[in-house]
This record gives sequence, C-alpha cells and structure tokens, in this order.
Amino acid sequence: MFTTKLQVAFLATALFLFVPPVVFTPPTVLAQSNIRTQRVQFKPGANSATVQGSIKGYQTVDYVLNARKGQIMNVSMATRHSATYFNILAPGETEVAMFNGSINGNQYEGTLLKSGDYKIRVYMMRSAARRNEMANYRLETIVSTRDNTSSGGDATVPGTNYNATGNIPCSMGGGQPTASCSFGVTRQGNGNGTVTVTKTDGRTRAIFFKNGKAEGYDQSQADTGRFSATKQGDLNIVRIGQERYEIPDAAIFGG
Repeated sequence: MFTTKLQVAFLATALFLFVPPVVFTPPTVLAQSNIRTQRVQFKPGANSATVQGSIKGYQTVDYVLNARKGQIMNVSMATRHSATYFNILAPGETEVAMFNGSINGNQYEGTLLKSGDYKIRVYMMRSAARRNEMANYRLETIVSTRDNTSSGGDATVPGTNYNATGNIPCSMGGGQPTASCSFGVTRQGNGNGTVTVTKTDGRTRAIFFKNGKAEGYDQSQADTGRFSATKQGDLNIVRIGQERYEIPDAAIFGG
C-alpha cells in the first residue's frame, strides 16, 4: 500500500515537471482600415475645388489640401446619407481632428493656424458602416486670403469670412415669408458659391449654388426635408421641407 502511494505521488510530480509552460501571446491589434488618399488641386487662378465620390462600409477617404497659416478655409459636404461626415486634421496630425463633422455638422469655416497639408477625412459612422451601407457625396473646398479671394478679387466683409452679408425674406412654415433671416455668402465666381442662412431659431442652413441656380443644401442636420428651387425674375425661391427662402441673384453674383 505504501509503495503504491509513493509511486502515484512520484508519477504526479513527474507529470507536473514535464507539462509544457503556457505562453500568453498579447492580443493582436487590428490595423486601421485602409484610408484612400486623394490630393485636392485647384485649377490655375481658382481658389476652390469640388469633388464627388462615394464610400461603402468602413471605407475612408483623406482629401489632402495644402494651405498657409492665416488663410480662410471653407469646407462643406452635401450627402443624402445621414451618417456620413468629414473631419479635418491639421498638418502633422494622424488621428486628432481639429474639426469633427459628426458633432458640428458638415460645414466648416475658419482661419488656419498652421501651414502645410490638411486632411479632410470622409467617413461613415460605425452603426451604418457595420451594415455595409453606401453613401454618395459632394465635397466643396474653398481657400481664400483674409482680405479677398483669388477669384475676381471679391472682398470679404470685415470681421467675417463672407463676401457679402445681409437679410432675406424667409418662412419656417408653409406659407409666404413672414420673417427676415440673416445670411452670409461665400462666392466662387460664375454664380457658384454657398449661401449660409441663419434661421429664426438660431441654427444655420447652407444652400449650394452652381451657375446661379440653387442645387442643394447641407443635409447633416436632423431636420432634413424635400428640396426644390424655382426662379421668379432675379429671385431664387428655395424650399426645404416647410422652410422657404427668397435669395436674390445679387447675393450669389454680387453687384
């Protein structure tokens, strides 16, 4: 009996000594999704560029734009996909954004604090990316000096980044204009530009013009609506859902 117990104890000790050690391997860090890079080039004499593109799922695009300290950069994106946004990363940054579209909306305007390559990163929110949804978009970028733009020398209003400011008739209901809304316009020449209207509740609505015609608006806000635009003489009648704006041609063309 004693011998048998001794043999069992010896065997257990031998097995313990020869069990191979367990090696703990640190978890693998998944590489960041591939980011496609595209440089934005302005045509000679122009201070703006517009690109159209699409992303699907976790796809991301970095639009690289070179600008100088002190210049004014305006970036806006039009898309029907409510979960697609853009961030802006300052020169030298790879992750930390100086502007976050999912928080601030798809419209940015500000004076640049550094010179170098800025990244405009277009992406889809994770909830939509997980469903492998697809989004088409139009991205517009404008870079101008503080005192004038490079397209036609259209000066900016002192203390603002706009080429003109004023008030237009507006209505937040379904009828004729019953209020006055302030606006600022960023012109690109030839009837192209963005009219940013401050609504009666303090929020803004960016309306995009091409060749003097209203084509769409920034749909990053939750209160999106059906868009339509008609002309009455030199007046652009823009309707967005129940909203109505009367924007004169002089706002976008100047004069």
